[in-house]
Amino acid sequence: MNIVILGAGQAAASMAAKLRALGHQGQITVIGDEAAPPYQRPPLSKAYLLGDMGLDRLTLRGSEWWDEQGITLRLDERATAIDRDRRAVLTDRGEYPYDALALTLGASPRRLPDALGGSLPGVHVVRNLADIAAVKPALLPGRRLVVVGGGYIGLEAAAVARKLGLEVTLVEAAPRILGRVAAPETATMIRDLHHAHGVEIVEGTAIARITGEAQADGVMLADGRHLPADLVICGIGIAPETALAEAAGLVLDNGIATDAQGRTSDPAIWAAGDCASFPVPEGRMRLESVGNAIDMAEAVAANILGVGADYVPKPWFWSDQFDAKLQIAGLNSGFDRVVTRPGAGAHGGSVWYFRDGRLIAVDALNDARAYMIGKRLIESGRSPTPEAVAEASDLKALM
Repeated sequence: MNIVILGAGQAAASMAAKLRALGHQGQITVIGDEAAPPYQRPPLSKAYLLGDMGLDRLTLRGSEWWDEQGITLRLDERATAIDRDRRAVLTDRGEYPYDALALTLGASPRRLPDALGGSLPGVHVVRNLADIAAVKPALLPGRRLVVVGGGYIGLEAAAVARKLGLEVTLVEAAPRILGRVAAPETATMIRDLHHAHGVEIVEGTAIARITGEAQADGVMLADGRHLPADLVICGIGIAPETALAEAAGLVLDNGIATDAQGRTSDPAIWAAGDCASFPVPEGRMRLESVGNAIDMAEAVAANILGVGADYVPKPWFWSDQFDAKLQIAGLNSGFDRVVTRPGAGAHGGSVWYFRDGRLIAVDALNDARAYMIGKRLIESGRSPTPEAVAEASDLKALM
């Protein structure tokens, strides 16, 4: 069986490795539009941007590994179409026939519209190596940065810039930072952390536009205030990469829609990672995380080879900001109660989410023990009561 994997990120590398580990002897071709081989994205906005990690450590597998595994890497090559009738991927350099095609296309950063100054020089996003190469030279001590967006990417960028000595203001249109992804209690811990490091945070205020003629020189807020800036970073979320799938007539639903095993509406085409949504009891889900990229890609690899097992996600996430690590287990959607526990340090603690009395997620800031215990409880389907979490002198007793 000839397998083509389109998109060359974390999911692609995990899928290719799993296919070989499961004994697939046929051809595997991985096609990506970046010049670099598959690499880790999370450190881009953290250690790599800070200069603490080089490209060699960012890269997932050395070139010799791909050769040893007999996997063809086609880099710096852009796919232009999927011909489902002929079962072939067309690129700007040729075409690749397939028996099975896997789409691991990832996601693209949302950008502000041109009318709001989103394409002015000096306005940056943080998603791939080219984005980092563009923004890194501008991150100089004493310069003024405005970050648009109070989600994890925006907060991580703000933390790095502050560590590099820039003056940083972060603007969030929603009533508070992390509004879509975390409880107010977690947002308070993160806000306090940023305030302690000198980041100014403006919440509940939309931006009217990015100002400047030849270059971004500031951000005009909806309330009439103007924030001067030497550069602007937009961290306003990502959108699943679906254009090729849509042009090929595949069903979309919050990304490329797959069944429980990762198969799209075309039985010869599969999808995994940030670009794919899959069924869960509450409807459909699309997860933007390294954990999901790895786990779903490995599940799809097995199913391409005929295993026929449904993918059951075990969500986990993390975010490094300043010297703090936020670790998240589970999904907090629909929570109706939270329990907070203090941590050991100045910036630390955990937030435990419950829905209908069951533990569904844990946010742990500088509290690896709370994270690990919460993660084990959630993944094993065991739930302590909210009262037990609140009153436990030692979390290990919850196990």
